[in-house]
Amino acid sequence: MEKVYAELHQDAYHWARQCVNYSDEQAEDVLQTVYLKILNGKARYNNRSGLKTWLYSVIRFTAADTFRSTRKQVSLDAAAEQTEEPEMNTLDEHFYASALKQLSTNQSQVLLLVFYHNYTLEAVAEVMGLSIGTIRTHYDRGKKKLRQILEKEKNTTYDFK
Repeated sequence: MEKVYAELHQDAYHWARQCVNYSDEQAEDVLQTVYLKILNGKARYNNRSGLKTWLYSVIRFTAADTFRSTRKQVSLDAAAEQTEEPEMNTLDEHFYASALKQLSTNQSQVLLLVFYHNYTLEAVAEVMGLSIGTIRTHYDRGKKKLRQILEKEKNTTYDFK
C-alpha cells in the first residue's frame, strides 16, 4: 500500500492545495492528518470505489474539518494573509485561477476534479459525498458562470508594458 500512496502523493497534494485555497502549509498539514487517519485505522478503504477516489474524499473532508476548526480562531485579516495565490508560470494560468476563485467552493471543486484531475461526474459525486444530481447542477452552473467571467475578462483591455 505504501507504494500506491507514494504514486498518488503528488496528485493528492495538488488536490489538498486546491481544497485549502492553495496554501502549501495547510495542504501539507491536511495530507499528514489524512495519512495518520489511514495508519490509525480511522479512515479505511473498503473497495467500494477506486483508491484514488476514496483518498480524494478523505482529503476533502479532512480539509473541511480543518477549516471549520480553525475558522473560529483566525481573524479576517489573518485569514486573508493565509490565502496564497497559486504559483503561476504564465498569465493565462493566473487568469484561470483567478476566475475559478470567483465560483462557489463546490462549483470550483467540481470543475477542478473534472477538468484538472480527469474525474467523471459520478466519481466527483463520490469524492464530494453529494448526489449525482447536485454534482451535475454545480457542474452546469459552474461552467456557465466561468464562461461569463472569462468573457467579461476577455473584453477587458490590459496594458502590460
